[in-house]
Amino acid sequence: MLVIIGADEWGNKDVLGLIDGFRESTQSWRELLLDLKRRGLEVAPKLAIGDGAMGFWAALHEVYGKTRVQRCWVHKTANVLNAMPKSVQPKAKAHLKDIWMAETKTGADAAFDFFVKVYGVEYAKSCSE
Repeated sequence: MLVIIGADEWGNKDVLGLIDGFRESTQSWRELLLDLKRRGLEVAPKLAIGDGAMGFWAALHEVYGKTRVQRCWVHKTANVLNAMPKSVQPKAKAHLKDIWMAETKTGADAAFDFFVKVYGVEYAKSCSE
């Protein structure tokens, strides 16, 4: 199932599109995005946030090429933590939160650099996720 949820400037969310997709393929995402365009979403969204599904990003680039993209922090955090032993995960999760909760880009960059220094040597896969 492929779902697109839109949010307005006040944080109100609505389901904009929903289809049975084939394995999150580019073709399935393209179909859903083109349907949104056909139904009136002519202006490219300012930002799209999604999981790591490559088909979505490829189709988004084709249909709304000017839309900025961001990886979903819930999915990203889960993927990073899955590459670490359970005993390390609570502390690592708190350090990841320092990245996305930083008030500035500079603060986020510093928190990211700290995370890589602390975990990068022993858990290299988690830092390349």
